[in-house]
Amino acid sequence: MKLLIVDDSALIRSRIARILNDPRLNTIQLLGMARNGKEAIMLFLQHMPELVTMDITMPEMDGIECTEKMIELRHDCSILVISALSDKATALKALKKGARGFLYKPFSDEDLIAAFLELTSP
Repeated sequence: MKLLIVDDSALIRSRIARILNDPRLNTIQLLGMARNGKEAIMLFLQHMPELVTMDITMPEMDGIECTEKMIELRHDCSILVISALSDKATALKALKKGARGFLYKPFSDEDLIAAFLELTSP
């Protein structure tokens, strides 16, 4: 399963990529990372990943709009929103646009691994 990481924080992008070294996630292959929604859409069109981690608050295009565009391009894409915005309205908005999961920052390695396993299990 190909993964695209979308977050404006280099620290978060690196952390998510590092967590992919966990043996339980050996079916997930990192194909790229984007700093904002515009970059994410360009990479998405090139690689059409099955799995995306998506920040909400980013420059140029936010995660809600980016999620909506990705789902229009690939209905079966699993998008996991990872955001510091902890209000329920934001989570619901992301889910209504097609996200399949929501994880709040800060998150533990185990939280992220569990979310990935849930999204990638048959």
